[in-house]
Amino acid sequence: MTQSHWMTTANGSKVKVHRRKPEIPLVKNIGTDSSDTHGVVPKPLELSRVINLLEDPLTGKLKERHLFVFKKLLKKCQRGFLLKELADIFKIVNICAEKSKDQPEYASVLCDFLKACRLPFLKEKVSDEITYAPAVRECLSQMGYLMRVPHAEVRHEICDSIKSLYSPVESKQSVDGMDWLSNIEAISYIYLNKQYRLTFRPQPTAPGYVVGLLEQSGLAETLVLSTSLLENQPSVYRQVLQTLQKLTGSSDVNCGHVLKAQGAQIVCFHMNDPDPTGQILFRSSEILWNLLERGCKDEVSFQLSNMDCIVALKEAFLKLLLNGYRHYDSQLRNDLLVITTLIAENPKSPLIESLFAKQLIIIGTFPEMKSHNPLVQNLKLSYNNEDFEMKKLLLNLFVVMSKDLSALQLFREGGVVVALLLLVRPPGPHPGGSPGPRYWTSVQQEELQLQALATLASVAPLMQEEYVSCKGSTCLLLLLEWCAERDAYFGQGHSFHGAGGRGSRMAQMRYCARLLRAMASLGNEAINQGLCDQGAISQLLGIVMQMVESPKEEDAVTLEIKADIQIILSALCENDLHRKELFGSEGVEMTVHFLRMNPEKFSSGLGHNILILSTVDCVWSCIVGCYTTEDYFLAKEGVFLLLDLLHSSPGNMRSVILGTLQDLCDNPKTLTHVLAWRGPGGLCSGGLLLELWRQEEEELEVSRDLHGRIADPKKPVLYRHQEESSHVSLPANRPSPAVMDVSENLRSKIYSVFCKIGFEGLDGLSTKDYITLSIVHRYLDFKVGEVWDEISRELTLERVRPVTPDMEALDTIAQMTEDTAKRVIAEQASLLERQADTDIHEEKAMYTEISSNWKQRKLIAQSWDNYVAKTTHYKILKESKALQEKSIDLSRPVTKPNGSVFHPTQIQGLQTTTFSGRVINIQSTPAHLTGGPLADTELALERLPIQGGALTTGPTGAPDPEYFSTVSVT
Repeated sequence: MTQSHWMTTANGSKVKVHRRKPEIPLVKNIGTDSSDTHGVVPKPLELSRVINLLEDPLTGKLKERHLFVFKKLLKKCQRGFLLKELADIFKIVNICAEKSKDQPEYASVLCDFLKACRLPFLKEKVSDEITYAPAVRECLSQMGYLMRVPHAEVRHEICDSIKSLYSPVESKQSVDGMDWLSNIEAISYIYLNKQYRLTFRPQPTAPGYVVGLLEQSGLAETLVLSTSLLENQPSVYRQVLQTLQKLTGSSDVNCGHVLKAQGAQIVCFHMNDPDPTGQILFRSSEILWNLLERGCKDEVSFQLSNMDCIVALKEAFLKLLLNGYRHYDSQLRNDLLVITTLIAENPKSPLIESLFAKQLIIIGTFPEMKSHNPLVQNLKLSYNNEDFEMKKLLLNLFVVMSKDLSALQLFREGGVVVALLLLVRPPGPHPGGSPGPRYWTSVQQEELQLQALATLASVAPLMQEEYVSCKGSTCLLLLLEWCAERDAYFGQGHSFHGAGGRGSRMAQMRYCARLLRAMASLGNEAINQGLCDQGAISQLLGIVMQMVESPKEEDAVTLEIKADIQIILSALCENDLHRKELFGSEGVEMTVHFLRMNPEKFSSGLGHNILILSTVDCVWSCIVGCYTTEDYFLAKEGVFLLLDLLHSSPGNMRSVILGTLQDLCDNPKTLTHVLAWRGPGGLCSGGLLLELWRQEEEELEVSRDLHGRIADPKKPVLYRHQEESSHVSLPANRPSPAVMDVSENLRSKIYSVFCKIGFEGLDGLSTKDYITLSIVHRYLDFKVGEVWDEISRELTLERVRPVTPDMEALDTIAQMTEDTAKRVIAEQASLLERQADTDIHEEKAMYTEISSNWKQRKLIAQSWDNYVAKTTHYKILKESKALQEKSIDLSRPVTKPNGSVFHPTQIQGLQTTTFSGRVINIQSTPAHLTGGPLADTELALERLPIQGGALTTGPTGAPDPEYFSTVSVT
């Protein structure tokens, strides 16, 4: 009899519990095997006893008993192997593998064990995954070694088990309808001491657990090594390839193991094995692709760069090219071509020796070049997307192969340059004049045109004679002219090369200008002369000015085109006066336009910094040296623009600008412009150059004191790197740091510019500038002494003693350099003293002015006090009047000159008149003369106020307080 009741678990859920009466000690577990009809738990099968049964000499040959035990063991493990038993299980499996060589019955048992391995491994505790990880890893490794069993069925099962383990599926979590707790599948209850006990069924491991251990076990490497045992079992080899494809498809670790076992070479070598299904070639190419994507490309290339692999690739490629008719064959052919391109990147690969390169060149120039080679006589392209991809891959292969100079002869024989020039022609009808039944579409033709231009940029500079003989410059100039036309044309290319040019011809112009830049920069006079004879200079200038006038907003593509065209013009005009004259005023206008660029655009990221550098280089190469263009450049304020750019540009641009100014200063008219330039805050050109000198020395860490003076007379211009390298002896073919310093920083260029404009008579310089100028003035002397000092150190390091006269000469030169530095230091000290005296004098003058102002204010205040006193105290007013009369009396002469007329000081008819410093009341005309004979004449005196000794008309106002110290006289 069983009793049922509901029991509440720890998490609050209720479980229906079944139990028997207490006197019955054991009940049947829920979910136990149906074979247990009596309700008694069977005795567990111990694996150690099974191993003893198999290994014991007395029972080792009892095959029927072994098979019975295996059947019983497999029945026990029908849900999967426990992690703690896995080591013993695989020990039993290995024993079966050894016995299967002589007794085939064990092979079928071995297959059953391998089928059971497809099930998830089980854990009883959460910690089992960590505890038994080394054992699981070892067992998985042993699974690969089971490939030694010669039975095909066993090997198939091994591959299927590995694939199943590498993509595990989570087991179902619901058993017997009891899904109240996911990790409990069955519960058995035992009534012991009135307590209940719950038994948990083992659970599968985490999905990624076995996958990670399988990668660490090196199973992929073992499978690769086992392929040598499968020569007579093609079906098993296909299965192994499928397994390797799965293992390498998503794991970098497995790819590393495969490459460690030389897997790329082994797979490639066997890709052409007889196979009616065609799976071997497909699986092999997929494995190689996985190794390229997830493994080390250099290692893959190294393993495939042998004659056997290249021959295998060649056979597979040609077979698919000539006999393949399915879409699948075309895709596989292109995949092999990508792998071949990777091999071509390895300079040690025998691609040319295997004649594969020659065949690829013949195929790559088809159908542009007609050939009698049997390889292409029967070759028919369908011009579909796969053939189009193959054509692009072959063009890309030309670029890769061009790095190997031995391939150039094959390029000449195959007419690669001619075929590429045929592809770059403007879109039009078929090259033969009448289009065939099928040809590239307009979109495909445009994309091939762009890629052919990019390919020529790498190939044509290496094949200059072929480029000239094929009139490549003419073809490119015609294409450039077509690009500059304004008719309706809408580019439809979607390729990488067409970026930024969709809907226009900017992409074609971009790659055409890039190719012309590559050819013009070679310095080949035949190419450059051909460009100039065909009017390339005026054509390029016209294109740039057309782009300048275009209302379209600037982007990275247009800026690149402008910069490339300027580089082309610089290369053409650099050493030819006539071409500089052809550059002319139009070219000057172009350069001046770009020199006026806003400096804030330099950091825009679109390429304005490259454009301004190419503009300065264009000025240096196309304008400097031709007085006609130089004068026009000066008239357009070009020197001012260069100095503005020098002031606002970043440090990496200043070298080119200073070099241009240095050569431009050979023109006497330039010096006036340089000296007349003024920057922000009244900065003059000399001050700008000296400021750049100080910045350069600060970056070089030259020894200077706080005032910028020479700190050590023994190393006046030596910088830190030179001091560090002074203890190392350099080889004879390497220039010394003192010589490299002249070309690596701006100091030599600044010194050269000052040699042109002079070291004296420079306006607008401060004392700090004059201190720096004294060093610049002696820069050449210091550098000469520096070079001799390096020679002396080199001799010392190499333990060479010069003869006595040479030693004396070296000592004399070193002493002269030091004496020169000391004189410069004395001059700098004098400048500082003079500046200090000037500062003191200016300070005294300022103090005197301040004192005078305060004294004047004091006098004004005292005058006001006197005025107030006279107007408020009658006694003071009388004293002031008496003092004034006394002063008047003292001013009269003691003796009267003969014949002199004395006029009394008392004047009737007062009128207030003001003189400078005095206020006097006078009457201009006596009262008895008012109606006299002068009354009606113009000589009659008017009553006018007098101030400052001169008559001034106007009303009499209150006197200014500044003059209140005067005395009123009646």
